Parts: sequence; structure tokens; C-alpha cells
Amino acid sequence: MIATLLAAFATAVGAVTGAAPAASPTPVATAAGPAASLPLDQAVGQRMIGSLPGTTVPDALARQIRRGQLAGVILFARNVGSRAQLRALTDRLQAERRRGPRALRDRPLLIMIDQEGGLVKRLPGAPAQSAGDLGARNDPALARRAGLATARNLSGVGVNVNLAPVLDLGLPGSYQRSTERSYAATAAGVSRIGGAFADGLRDGGVLATAKHFPGLGRGPANEDERLNRIDVPLDLLRATDEAPFRDAARRGVPFVMVSTGIYPALDERPAMFSERVTTRELRDVVGFRGVTVTDDLEVSAIAHLTPERKALASVRAGNDLLLFCQTAAAADRGAAALVRAVRSGAIERASIDAGADRVLALRAGLR
Repeated sequence: MIATLLAAFATAVGAVTGAAPAASPTPVATAAGPAASLPLDQAVGQRMIGSLPGTTVPDALARQIRRGQLAGVILFARNVGSRAQLRALTDRLQAERRRGPRALRDRPLLIMIDQEGGLVKRLPGAPAQSAGDLGARNDPALARRAGLATARNLSGVGVNVNLAPVLDLGLPGSYQRSTERSYAATAAGVSRIGGAFADGLRDGGVLATAKHFPGLGRGPANEDERLNRIDVPLDLLRATDEAPFRDAARRGVPFVMVSTGIYPALDERPAMFSERVTTRELRDVVGFRGVTVTDDLEVSAIAHLTPERKALASVRAGNDLLLFCQTAAAADRGAAALVRAVRSGAIERASIDAGADRVLALRAGLR
């Protein structure tokens, strides 16, 4: 079945490299923002999150940052030796940014990490509990304190974005439930405890990310390894799976990560490659006005697609930030494809700038 899904998806996104694709549906600002004054490679750079292989900053990554070609980086356990080492690494990244283009010097890089708690925790320390543990306690005050402790843990080493909380339902048989990545089986429970955790992150000065829209709480598979097909009626999806994300949008969560799942009630493409999901459902129906971010574009579930195709499909769907979490080469190829697409007219420069402006506005608010 998965092979059939992948074949169907490859056909669906094949148009992204065609001769005359449709213009990007990403919302376009009505007035020119700061991105319009940037060179094209820098505007595209504001849509890109890179990664690094070890515990020091590679020269090539430092050059990219100095050239304004990245909005930030994502960190993993492979990048963590000690707290002192990690603080030195993030300080170096921000120092390179301050040596970059004048228009970007005062906008700190987004330094991201997955610090959910439980099985998904890249850095020792808070949170002490998994999402499942916090949900079982059903104490919003405790969850908020856990979020605050996590923010202090992260900010102490220069991390300003947590790719958490997971707002997927934890339904029986789902991967999120079996791994304790979900706070509850009900939308109300997820909103109550996950929302409190996000509030705690905000209290501590770290940006939260609600993930994985429109919800993976019915999926049996690890989303990095296989595409989950969430085949439920649209009214049920909206009433349950999407409900915690609506609540997060009302709370003003700054980021939403779009899932790799397939939701036939909306589209046969993975959500993060679907304009129907990423723009029309998340922005127009749910009302989210922050920054959208893909899941990792290098996971094995979509390894059959080239970095170029994934970058183009992600931007056309309406994602503001593209996560390339494994290799610098893939991120470089994705960015180069976007530059070529703008120059050829396949993607409008205004659509690149609209997403870049949202990212730049968010970065401007960081300390």
C-alpha cells in the first residue's frame, strides 16, 4: 500500500518541475516588506533552515550565514558535546550572522531543537517528563512549569526555538500514543496540557512550535519512516484532530509544523506539499497567521524525491521555512532550485518575499 501511495504522490508532485507550473499560492503581502530589498539568494535564504554534522561550525556553514543565505539552523544530539560546547557553537553562529549583510545583522538566527521530553529530547535536562506523563497528570500548572524549565534549559545554551509541543491526539494504536509523544487522546486534553507547555516556553523566552498539522494522532507509523494515511471525513478531522491547532493559533503560537501525513479528505499529497492543507486549511480555515515550517525534508519516507522537487513543492504549498536536517548539500540544492524557479518565472518573487517577511518579522523580535 505504501508503494502505491508513494507512486501516486510522485505523480501528484511531478508538476513542480514542469515547464509551466502554477504560481506559488503562498499568501503575498499587499505592501513590500524588507525581503523585497534583499538580493534573491538572501530572500530565498530566509526560507531555509540548515543543519551541521558535528559539534563545531563548518566553514561552509559560516560562509552561508555571513552571506545571509540561511534563516537559522536545527540542532540534534550529534551537535551536543556539553553545555559549554553547545553555547560556544550557538554563540559562533550568531557571531557569523552579525558579520553578514547589514539588513540581517540585527535579526538573530533561529536556533531550533526538538525538546519534547521523553523519547524525543536532544539535550539533557528539562523537560523531565514526556508529553504522555504530563497529560496523565492533567495539571496545566505543572505543564506550564515544565515548559518554563525547558525554555530555561534551551535559552541557556543559545537555543531560541523549540519544535514542540506535539499537538497530535494520542489515539489507541497510534505511534504518538505508543511513544508517549501525545498529551491526551482528546482534543480538549491536548489543548489544555500542550497549550500550557507552550505558554511556559513563551514565559521563558523560547518560541514554541505546534506540530504536526493537521494531526498525526491516528497514524500507526513513525512519520519519518512511512507516510501515514489519515483517512477520516473532513468534519471529523476539523472537529478533533485540528482543534488543538485552532486553540494554539488563538493563543498566538509563533510556528506550526505541517505533517508528512496524507489526508484524503483534503488532498492525496503529503500535507506539507499540499497547498490545500498548508495554506487553505491552516491559514484560511484555522486562522493561523504565524510562520509555517515543514517537517524534515530528508526523512526516509520521502527519500525518493530530489531536494529540488521537495523545496519547490514545499514553497508552492505555502510553507515559510524548509527544514533540511541531515546534509548541507540537500539544503544547497533546494535553495538553488528556488532561485532558478524565480529567475525562470516558475515561482513569483513576491511569494518568496511574503514568506521571508514573516520569518524576518519573527527574527526581529528575538533578543
